[in-house]
Amino acid sequence: MNGPALQDHPSASASWRIALPHTAAAVPVARALVRTALAELEHSADSDTAELLTAELVANAVEHTGGDGPIELVVELLPSGCQVEVHDPDPAPPGDLTRPVAGEPDPWQEHGRGLLLIRALSSSCGHRPTDSGKAVWFRLPVVPAQRRPA
Repeated sequence: MNGPALQDHPSASASWRIALPHTAAAVPVARALVRTALAELEHSADSDTAELLTAELVANAVEHTGGDGPIELVVELLPSGCQVEVHDPDPAPPGDLTRPVAGEPDPWQEHGRGLLLIRALSSSCGHRPTDSGKAVWFRLPVVPAQRRPA
């Protein structure tokens, strides 16, 4: 886990669950859902960071898992922040999500920074097995009012 957990089983004040196609087209749809959820409820988690990390999770699920069945996006808005999960059919844990990687990513490679971003920018992150594969998740805390953009 990256950083302190907000709560082990927080109660959601609002949540969304949507099946997405197992294609690159899922990435902008997932970003739009997170952006809309945070804006419509005037939630105070950092929307830009939530969108970026959601895009990374969905892109990883599309690129690194087989099959053509849908992946699932779950967004929960909590009193303490937000949690985003991406469910995919592959039970294998995602790379080095919860432990630091030795060395820096190659600056000339297009890939290899997604999990690093998730670890660095989330308050906590991880993965867990599901009945149909795994769920990879991150949490973002509430942003204090004085730090929010006007």
